Amino acid sequence: MPEVIFPGPEGRLEGRYHPHKGVKDAPIAIILHPHPQFGGTMNNRVVYNLHYTFHNMGFNVLRFNFRGVGRSQGEYDQGIGELSDAASALDYLQSMNQNTKHCWVAGFSFGAWIGMQLLMRRPEITGFISVSPPANMYDFSFLAPCPSSGLIINGLGDRVAPPPDTVSLVNKLHEQKGITITHQEVEGAGHFFEDNHMDTLTTSVEEYVRRRMTENTR
Repeated sequence: MPEVIFPGPEGRLEGRYHPHKGVKDAPIAIILHPHPQFGGTMNNRVVYNLHYTFHNMGFNVLRFNFRGVGRSQGEYDQGIGELSDAASALDYLQSMNQNTKHCWVAGFSFGAWIGMQLLMRRPEITGFISVSPPANMYDFSFLAPCPSSGLIINGLGDRVAPPPDTVSLVNKLHEQKGITITHQEVEGAGHFFEDNHMDTLTTSVEEYVRRRMTENTR
C-alpha cells in the first residue's frame, strides 16, 4: 500500500492510500484516527480494520495522520486544526478520484467527532461510520441538522465514552427528518473493540455500507 505525503494546512500530512487499479469511478472513503495526545495514529487497530473493510468492498481508501502525529507536520490543535487536516485529506482523495459518485467518512473516537464535523462542511459526503463517538467529552450539537445518514456503533462495555451518552446523541439525531441514523450496540465490547469484538465491528460496518450502496440513499 503506497505511503503518500500530501499538503495540509500546516505543512505535509502523511497517509496511506489504497486504490483499486483500473477502476475509474470507485467509491472513496477517508478514515480518521483517535486522539493524537493519547496515542492515536492512522495505524490504530480500529482505523486499520476500517480501512481494509472499505477497501475490500471496492472503495479507494485514504487514512492519514493528523498534524503532529508520525511524519505529519504541525502540532495538536484541539480539534480545530485536525478538522482542517481532514478537509485537506478529502481534497487530496477527491483530486485522484474525480469521477466518484460515493464519498464516505469513517472515524473512531476523536476521529468520529472530527468526521461528523466534516459532514457539516462537505455536502458531497453520502454516508458516515462513527465508531465509539465520545459524546461525553465533545459537543456534537453542531449536527443541526445532520446532513447524511450513517451508522453509529459502540460497545456496551465502553468506559471511555459511556453508552448512555451515545444513546443521548443518537436520540437527538433520530428527531431529524430526511436522514436515518442506524445505531448498533455491541454486547461486551470496550471502547477499542478488543478481542473478538473487532470481527463484529467490521461485519456490521460492511453489512451497513453494502446495504446503503444498494439503496443509493443519502
